[in-house]
Amino acid sequence: MLKQLRKKIDHIDEKILSLLNQRALEVIKVSKVKKKNKINTYIPDREATMLARLEAINKGPFSSQDVKDVFREILSICRAQRATMKIAYLGPEATFTHIAAIKKFGKSLEYIECSSIGDVFTEVERGRADYGVVPIENSTEGAVNHTLDMFINSDLKICSEMYLPIKHNLLSKHKKISAIKKVYSHEQVFAQCRKWLEKNIPNAKLTPCASTTGAAMLAASGKGKAAIASKVAAEEYKLSLVASSIEDSVHNITRFLIIGNQEVKSTAHDKTSVVFSMKDKSGALHDVLAPFKRSNINLTKIESRPSKTEAWKYYFFVDMVGHKDSPTVKNALKSLGKDCLLVKVLGSYPKES
Repeated sequence: MLKQLRKKIDHIDEKILSLLNQRALEVIKVSKVKKKNKINTYIPDREATMLARLEAINKGPFSSQDVKDVFREILSICRAQRATMKIAYLGPEATFTHIAAIKKFGKSLEYIECSSIGDVFTEVERGRADYGVVPIENSTEGAVNHTLDMFINSDLKICSEMYLPIKHNLLSKHKKISAIKKVYSHEQVFAQCRKWLEKNIPNAKLTPCASTTGAAMLAASGKGKAAIASKVAAEEYKLSLVASSIEDSVHNITRFLIIGNQEVKSTAHDKTSVVFSMKDKSGALHDVLAPFKRSNINLTKIESRPSKTEAWKYYFFVDMVGHKDSPTVKNALKSLGKDCLLVKVLGSYPKES
């Protein structure tokens, strides 16, 4: 019985391999057409529509996430057959931004490690990377202000988004928590694990680092040290998993943006991000947001940031449901412009399901 089942699986694997190679050959043909017509290699709206279609026809036992993970890796390998695509990310390796980048684009592309969010923008702006991956907000700690600030002066567009569940782990050369006297991690990570740390290692010294990967590196360097980082970092630096999933909230999710130079077409399930600044007058914010209410446009986020060039001047970042080219969103943005000193569309892109 077992022999027959394995033989059947082998036969299925052979068919999968044959179909994958057929797909790769068709992708190569498509790439030639794209190159001739100067069309981008990565088309977010096409990818989002394709994955949504596959999710809709999936009958299991693969979950929807399983389907997306498998096909994103297939897409990554197929892209590598026709062209080298470079992705800049906030490094170093094994950080959550690196993990998010690989989850979005697969392992077969070339990745460029950057030391700051500003460097990610610069790599894409100067053409040394095709796309960049940057964190924009965390469900526990809120917005990543540096990313918001970069959009004010950058001409790059938001091409896509993705959400990554964040699982924090206590890593160390020691296997017992009682041996840990010092813990390294990023400041935001400490904030996301505050209750667990106070309860389980209240006397340990918490030392902030620039990244969770840097924290893992330090934890591997001596006795009594630990880091809060990913399981990928544990493997990279040969650390033991002392405690897993120590984040205070089970719904700890970080949203990442994919930035590039292209405009993305509508998929019918889109989001648009804008930044605007207003004239300083009573009721100004109410007035500029009124057109969205009249048009029944759902605003999913609004965030304010002070201007760094003028006192008491603020920029407002807004995410809304819909594509900028749809009539309702287009009319609302037109009305917004009448009462604002600045209106800048940061991009329309597929909503991550």
